[in-house]
Amino acid sequence: MAKRALILGSGGPVGIGWEAGLLAGLAEAGVDLSDTDYIVGTSAGSIVGLQIAMGKAIGDLAASILSESAPLSRPLSHLSALPDPDFTNFIDKMAEAIAGKRPAREVRVEIGKWAIGTETISEEMFIAVLGFIFNELVDGGWPDRNFACTAVDALSGEFVVWNKDAGASIRRAIASSCSVPGFFPPITINGRRYMDGGTHSATNADLAKGYDTAVVLAVSGTAGDPEMASQFRAQLDNELAILRESGTQVELLVPDASSIRAFGPNLMDPRNAAGAAEAGLIQGSAEAATLRGIWSD
Repeated sequence: MAKRALILGSGGPVGIGWEAGLLAGLAEAGVDLSDTDYIVGTSAGSIVGLQIAMGKAIGDLAASILSESAPLSRPLSHLSALPDPDFTNFIDKMAEAIAGKRPAREVRVEIGKWAIGTETISEEMFIAVLGFIFNELVDGGWPDRNFACTAVDALSGEFVVWNKDAGASIRRAIASSCSVPGFFPPITINGRRYMDGGTHSATNADLAKGYDTAVVLAVSGTAGDPEMASQFRAQLDNELAILRESGTQVELLVPDASSIRAFGPNLMDPRNAAGAAEAGLIQGSAEAATLRGIWSD
């Protein structure tokens, strides 16, 4: 039987909404991407991916975001009393790393140093406000399914893939994958500090190398500054090329024009998550015909 992988990229609370809606729209149209052999999540994608790996129905995940009681605003609501961080340097360094002007790992070390030195909520509070995704975990352990999330060592710049064999608790692994520098604190795991896997790549799609089929959901890099979006896309294209060269059949899904309009200017604004989910739901229904041929046994 062909082996399939699902890659879920970064994108803040808005990206969570879009990915959940897109997956629900696809499922309603007969293409269930949760029926997969490997799930990889980066940042926002780690939250969506974990819930799928835990067995939560895609429709229920989307419905919770579409409802007025959706909990996506909780992680950000605790930041209101803190000074707004200056992201100019962070954005410049991300662009520098992606463009290859200097060794990317060297630049990530500088980003990590800035992230550690920036005042945010505590690690414990961040993990607590992400706790809604663990409500269905009885013992707080890793799911039995083949699930991984990504992070970066804030001290060394090393890229890390967390899974059930990596020696990290699921709560801290997910929090580290979602630790956007400047917004949230790098997370301590086994004496090291880890930050958002998106500082390495918004998708890390090449982790699906060797699988027969991979569907990649990419949120970041589709809007905003055109030059940086182009650099993100070049990085993604390189990852997709690696997959295809390994023999993997790849389908890339990015937000359509209606979804991008629903996103608004800030992917970290949870107020736009429900609108993004609704747009994703419609887009998923439209994309199903394209995927039906490759996502079959």
